Amino acid sequence: MSEDSSTRLRIGLPNGNLQETTQRLFRQAGFELRVSDRSYYPDIDDPEIECILMRPQEIPRYVEQGVMDCGITGYDWVFENAADVAELADLRAPWPNYGAVSWVLAVKQGSPFRTVADLGGKRIAAEAVGLTRQYLAKRGVEAQVEFSWGATEVKPPLLADAIVDVTETGSSLRANNLEVLDVILESTPRLIANRDALADAWKGAKLERLRLLLMGSVRAASRVVLAMNVPRSALDQILELLPALNTPTVSTLSDDDWVAVNTVVEERQVRELLPRLSEAGASGIIESPLNKIID
Repeated sequence: MSEDSSTRLRIGLPNGNLQETTQRLFRQAGFELRVSDRSYYPDIDDPEIECILMRPQEIPRYVEQGVMDCGITGYDWVFENAADVAELADLRAPWPNYGAVSWVLAVKQGSPFRTVADLGGKRIAAEAVGLTRQYLAKRGVEAQVEFSWGATEVKPPLLADAIVDVTETGSSLRANNLEVLDVILESTPRLIANRDALADAWKGAKLERLRLLLMGSVRAASRVVLAMNVPRSALDQILELLPALNTPTVSTLSDDDWVAVNTVVEERQVRELLPRLSEAGASGIIESPLNKIID
């Protein structure tokens, strides 16, 4: 196959905090993605795909312009760039930096500012300047919004009256004696695509296959397979205990008094389920990880 751009899917992958987990996502989806410390062009074992590492803040703009056919970035940066792109999937997963984060308006504890209305005419430091200005405009508040190059949480009260910052747990805000006045936006990692690329027959089909595999990995991230042997006399009780993704599979064994039961459950439920299943008569219980679940 020719390697011109019309027969290759160009993907913008995030560097920084999202990079390692993005590699994990692709690996579980069935791709071998190799990143060199000296190159922004990772190798991938699919000749129809070309990958480029870049800052997640820039990916929506390049996808909208068609420089990239698709990319993985946070919804916050799609919003910040006001990018006209197609959202293909929410990739939220229980992995480092792939959960939900919140953009919050925060001030120093004990400050006189109690609501966003109190910040009229004041200075607000934010990395997401567009997001902050839209938020203030919707509430009729005029304030001076300044771009922050980092360490935003240490700026109040000397360098800024308030900040708009991103947080996952709020620990950094608390450590710097900040309190949240309002949650502006919740964001998760998204797979986005250029609209023209999506409309192209070849690229559109390739994008759908990629979406299917990535989402299969995301769905499997929090689930496991449980397999067990169950006495027929206890089958109904066991089935009532199982919060299955789908109807459990029940198979006959050589011993007519026993059956094999296989099902998919949320991993967080396993520690409560296993003792109850054992008490109900299940034996030989095996827990196995999953790589993909395709709906």
